[in-house]
Amino acid sequence: MTSAYKPLHPELTRSLLWIMAIATGLIVANLYYNQPLLDDMARTFHVSNGKVGQVAMLTQLGYATGMLFIAPLADMLRRKRLIMVCLALAVLSLLLTAVSPDINLLIIASFLVGIFSLIPQLLVPMTAHLAKPEERGSKIGFVMSGLLMGILLSRTISGFIGAHFGWRAMFYIAAGIMIIIWLLLFFLLPEVEPEYHGTYKALMRSLVTLIKEEPALRIASIRGALCFACFSAFWTTLAFLLRLNFNKGSDVAGLFGLVGAFGALAAGLMGKLSDKMDAYKLSAFTLLLIVVSFIVFFFSANSIAGLIIGVIVLDMGVQATHISNQSLIFALHPRARNRINTIYMVSYFIGGGMGTYLASLAWDHYKWPGVCAVGVSLSVIAVIVHLFSHKIVQKTRRGV
Repeated sequence: MTSAYKPLHPELTRSLLWIMAIATGLIVANLYYNQPLLDDMARTFHVSNGKVGQVAMLTQLGYATGMLFIAPLADMLRRKRLIMVCLALAVLSLLLTAVSPDINLLIIASFLVGIFSLIPQLLVPMTAHLAKPEERGSKIGFVMSGLLMGILLSRTISGFIGAHFGWRAMFYIAAGIMIIIWLLLFFLLPEVEPEYHGTYKALMRSLVTLIKEEPALRIASIRGALCFACFSAFWTTLAFLLRLNFNKGSDVAGLFGLVGAFGALAAGLMGKLSDKMDAYKLSAFTLLLIVVSFIVFFFSANSIAGLIIGVIVLDMGVQATHISNQSLIFALHPRARNRINTIYMVSYFIGGGMGTYLASLAWDHYKWPGVCAVGVSLSVIAVIVHLFSHKIVQKTRRGV
């Protein structure tokens, strides 16, 4: 890298890292506010649990859509400017969600919320871009801790707000939070100049080239998609289980997010471990945690304590595997990190949408045992994929 280019790479200070972690957590929360509120939404619009499950599914698929078509632009446009525009559109989408008069408009608005809440997937590659190579895993882990805390605590907040003020209030509040984040990033986030100088068409075509030429990226994407499918399968249907078996509402469903936050605390540790130990063995262990969590869930349909244990194990497994995947892919092509992250995260959230859809169907037909069967099946497939990827992962780690 030339000396003329160095001024365009601001130093990743401790304060900047905290700002990026906080913003990442608060923005990604937009995707998950609806999950503890699905039962309340179904009652408002008098629709089935399967139908209202489309709200969560389309939010995740919207996120994947935003990452596919917008996130690659961060390699050819100024990143801060792109973030500011997307965040403003996220505010409008959240307001549309809050005022939706019927389920179909709610589904559309949720899809738009997903599209324009892609900003964490611009901030995470920026973290990798600014961090020193020997600290990349730990820095990504720190920002990802903020992201997972946002995912999990969003459910706690929305469950409480929904139970006391109605589900629409949560989205008005979310819009206000996004305005504050917009101001925070506008004044404190540094600009990073683009390194790609081709056309948008060529940029998108390069995604296909990266998929073809990087087997490690393909493996990480498949593992990530299957893990997040398991994660989404559980969280989408938890509110239904609590209503059916425990007669509990959105506030209790949201409290499980607080429990799951213990799993988020493992993110920074796992990021440091991924810098120091055999990533293949670490990922094998974390994938097995996901399998174990759904076995625990199966035997805990009538046990709050069992569900709590399962949530902690599930969140530790999913988050740790995610950190390992990102450490692997961000070492591939420094100048294409946004595109590499796009491929990985689009796969990730397509997996999440798939898990939400399969779990909603399983719940309608087989209730909780069906959901657990989906989780065990997907997590076992992830373990099998991992076991067959040993040589690919090892070659990538050695830089072969």
